[in-house]
Amino acid sequence: MAKDQRNVEAITPMEEDFAKWYTDICLKAELVDYASVKGFLILRPYGYAIWENIQKYMDAEFKKTGHVNVAMPVLIPESLLKKEGELVAGFAPEVAWVTHGGSEQLEERLAFRPTSETMFCDHWSHVLHSYRELPMLYNQWCSVIRWEKTTRPFLRSREFWWQEGHTIHETAAEAEAETEQQLNCYADVCKNALAMPVVKGRKTDKEKFAGAEATYTIECMMKDHKALQSGTSHFFGDKFSRAYDVTFTGRDNTLQYPFQTSWGASTRLIGAIIMTHSDNHGLVLPPVIAPTQVVVIPIAQHKEGVLEAAAALRDRLSAAGIRVSMDDSDQSAGWKFAQYEMKGVPLRVEIGPKDMEKGQCCIARRDTGEKAFVPLTELENAVKQLLQDVHDNLYAMAEKNLEDNTFDMTSWEEVREMAQGKGGFARTKWCGSLECELAMKEKAGVSSRCMPLKQSGTEGKCVMCGKPATTDIYWGVAY
Repeated sequence: MAKDQRNVEAITPMEEDFAKWYTDICLKAELVDYASVKGFLILRPYGYAIWENIQKYMDAEFKKTGHVNVAMPVLIPESLLKKEGELVAGFAPEVAWVTHGGSEQLEERLAFRPTSETMFCDHWSHVLHSYRELPMLYNQWCSVIRWEKTTRPFLRSREFWWQEGHTIHETAAEAEAETEQQLNCYADVCKNALAMPVVKGRKTDKEKFAGAEATYTIECMMKDHKALQSGTSHFFGDKFSRAYDVTFTGRDNTLQYPFQTSWGASTRLIGAIIMTHSDNHGLVLPPVIAPTQVVVIPIAQHKEGVLEAAAALRDRLSAAGIRVSMDDSDQSAGWKFAQYEMKGVPLRVEIGPKDMEKGQCCIARRDTGEKAFVPLTELENAVKQLLQDVHDNLYAMAEKNLEDNTFDMTSWEEVREMAQGKGGFARTKWCGSLECELAMKEKAGVSSRCMPLKQSGTEGKCVMCGKPATTDIYWGVAY
């Protein structure tokens, strides 16, 4: 890989300063820029193209299970937001308010949506009548505003882009099944599109979504061994339906309250991709969501026939359904190599006069830097196989990072030593008490990540108090 180009020199090595390395990639790979309002970001075309590909993939998965897209207003009346007490209390510190319309002060403050449960419930209270109309399986793609104190590109900003699914069901069992289904959907997206392994589990009562009966999560491990919550799915029971007077006539002709879920994943996934796969040369993208899967570089392009040969390869790959571009600019080949390494393009196809004589091209992988010479007659099949190989290798490396840095521990002192050292996930037993959860944060410096869906049994003692355990739990330092 090219190491001496000007773009690469701008990246701080992750071993030196992981946070600076991350920010350097966000800026140098042209994913984001800072906006003039503090805490807000501009998604640049390349960053937005990654989000578009994630969005297309996820949206197709949602539609397979009957979900439809809707759009709700961005502003919420204060009186409506306050109807569900836990929700407003949970989000109050992060809400941004509109107090004026033009030059006139509003009679009632309007909140920029931090989430949209209130608007969906208000809508359903008007349109839901009978059990025959259930379930209602809605999703919206939008941005939300939360007035965060500390911000970082993709991971935490005052405005971010996401999808939020909201559904209502006739029975609690149906809503619980929906909650689990969507959690599994997120896990599958991470595995099959983002090449990221996850830990699936349930959040503690302390960490669950405000107003939810249960919150489920997928937790991912980054290269610095910290945790990143990458998607959540919530079961609300009928609490919101009752608060917002959402009712329907049931099969027995009585008035009933539907059971509700919500679930969401955001542009935080781009941050997860960066910190799971990228390196000191720049961004590394899984092929499924890479805006450009293959870049064709003509070598010695001033020589006769080279540009035409490169264009022919580009057109063949495009016809095969591969997202491909060709760089015929007057930049040097070395500059181009470094540029597309920075951009994380999974494969680079090179062709020059000697390759043309031999009827071959050179294909370089972004993940390993390995090069292979491929006969031109085998181009399409070779590229498709290599794209799959890149995905599989990225997943295998991330899975190894997760497995190698997940530790079974029996004392909070061990957990503290891990957290203060190389980091990782500590898998322990827990009695389920809030006191022990808070004590782990104070003494060991970790937060609860989730109670994994796959349990090893309840035998054992709580890592903090030594009392009989009720569950396995993962602890870690998180973003």
